[in-house]
Amino acid sequence: MTSPITTLTDATFDEVIGAAEKPILVDFWAEWCGPCKMIAPILEEFSREQDKFTIGKLDVDVNVATATKFSVMSIPTLLLFKDGEVVARLVGAKPKGALLQEITANL
Repeated sequence: MTSPITTLTDATFDEVIGAAEKPILVDFWAEWCGPCKMIAPILEEFSREQDKFTIGKLDVDVNVATATKFSVMSIPTLLLFKDGEVVARLVGAKPKGALLQEITANL
């Protein structure tokens, strides 16, 4: 059931999102962001424990265009894409159970 986390860039974002066969949760993060580091292990667990959605990560410091396109003002911001469209926006670090509940409510 392991699905690796995909590293996204400005150059690959639209292609990966458009080709996704199931919903994809994109983590907009930065290396210096403490809360981003707090949820990273949770996202790793999700990628190993479930197969309802996949996970991608986009470093906002390196990929400014995509972060700007989706109005990401605070990080971590998690956007859930389904059929290429944003169906949920989660901002800030949350416990694993709360994150999973919000994600699955939008699948």
